[in-house]
This record gives sequence, C-alpha cells and structure tokens, in this order.
Amino acid sequence: MDSFDIILYLGYALVIFAFVAAVLLPLISAIGDPKSLLKSGMGVVFIIVLYFIAYAFSGSEVTQEYAKFNVGPELSKTVGGTLIMAYMLLGFALSGILYTEFNKIFK
Repeated sequence: MDSFDIILYLGYALVIFAFVAAVLLPLISAIGDPKSLLKSGMGVVFIIVLYFIAYAFSGSEVTQEYAKFNVGPELSKTVGGTLIMAYMLLGFALSGILYTEFNKIFK
C-alpha cells in the first residue's frame, strides 16, 4: 500500500465522518426544538415529491450510446428524473435569488 492509497482511504474516511456529522449534529440540536424537525421533514418530503414528479416526466429511451454502458430503460428514467429534479431545484434557487434582490431594490 503506497501513500496514494493511504491518502485516498483517509479522504474516504473524512467524507464518511462529514456525512455522519451532517446528519447527526442537527438531529442532536433538534432534540431541544422539535418544531425544527418538522420543518426539516417538510423539506425532505418536498424533495421526494419533486423527485417523483420529475421521474414521471423523464423518458426511458435507450440509445446506442447508452446501450454500450449497459444502461436499461429503468436506469435511463432514474437518471432523467434526477437531472430534471436538479434543473427544477436550480430554477427555484434562481427564482428565489431574483425575488429577494428585486424585493430589496423596491423597498
């Protein structure tokens, strides 16, 4: 095992640690304020509903290029739904930014 592998595994461990900390620390702080858990839960439910809407709109076509990588119709539909959801979230974020900035200008 050379130094490259050690650094790579250390990076994996740090990513896992950051993920666990990002999930557990808000839960620990939410014990004192359960209403914040409700708001977070509503956000998670919104993202899940948004994904299923995007999944419904995505296509399941498989081109020759996809077939080379063993991509079937279900995986194509899943990837399409994820991309559409990302575009929708980007649109929501940009709309929120524009609304906030124009709201500041006209106040």
